[in-house]
Amino acid sequence: MKILVIRFSSIGDIVLTTPVLRCLKQQVANCEVHYATKESYKSLLLNNPYVDKIHLLKKSESDFIDELKLEKFDYIIDLHHNLRTLRIKWALNCKAISFNKNNVLKWLMVQFKKKELLEHVSLRYLKTIEKWAKYDGEGLDYFLSPKDELILQKVPTTFTDYWVYAIGGQFETKKMPLDKMKELLLKIKVPVILIGGPEDDENALELIKNHPNRLSFCGKSTLNESAALVKNAKGVITHDTGFMHIAAAFSKPIVSIWGSTVPSFGMTPFLPQNVKLQSYIHEVTNLSCRPCSKIGFAKCPQNHFNCMRLQNTDLIAKNLADISVNN
Repeated sequence: MKILVIRFSSIGDIVLTTPVLRCLKQQVANCEVHYATKESYKSLLLNNPYVDKIHLLKKSESDFIDELKLEKFDYIIDLHHNLRTLRIKWALNCKAISFNKNNVLKWLMVQFKKKELLEHVSLRYLKTIEKWAKYDGEGLDYFLSPKDELILQKVPTTFTDYWVYAIGGQFETKKMPLDKMKELLLKIKVPVILIGGPEDDENALELIKNHPNRLSFCGKSTLNESAALVKNAKGVITHDTGFMHIAAAFSKPIVSIWGSTVPSFGMTPFLPQNVKLQSYIHEVTNLSCRPCSKIGFAKCPQNHFNCMRLQNTDLIAKNLADISVNN
């Protein structure tokens, strides 16, 4: 059986699909698993032993569809489920299964603050393959090459038992503002490595200034090199971003900080069933404006940004200290 799995973006969403790939490959005899995604996310799947071939969407969608037609797939597993994937499914004209995005419930949660607890998105992804394979309880996957882990040679020997802080985020309302990040880091005594993209470098330089127990790789490491830093960390501080899910794939203790989005959307760290970790979720729960979006905004719609400005940095730092002592 030849199966095409589709998920075009983004980092966290693609990592959350990895149980589908593993369960198909391990439980379905002679199953050939292909994955379609955007070129910018290739590195997330490059080392995955459960993917036989990656198809990359570059500039031309028509060329991309022509490439896929040549493969003559038996099934499409659509884990993105949007207009683009609808066009692809129509063009390939083979059997397809799409996951339930729960968009109506999410809309009700955002517009009317309806209290719901959505099933975890990874479990919803897995439902698309339930007639062939069952969830094995092993959580998420993330695979690195030896070359990716060479970045660890740049970590000073004094940074034993370091924590990673993923300071970035696709949307500003998912990130603590700089002054709150400064406030938090002043209360953390263990070495901290900051990771993020080039857009986070300016903030990172401010955060490490005059602090020898802090180090920044923001804009200085590839995605997989940053993942290697996470893999070797004592634990991870993160906003609701892709690195939260990468940390879960490596079964790391996670202290996650939530702003405009909410954990009840079903995007919390997805850990193996037999792994018991001391991890914490931080959110300001008594705000009538949360959640304000399914994914986030460039700025707070209410202009107060209380979902991040009212975060309890004393408690976040205490949680980190407790994990450092007990793990």
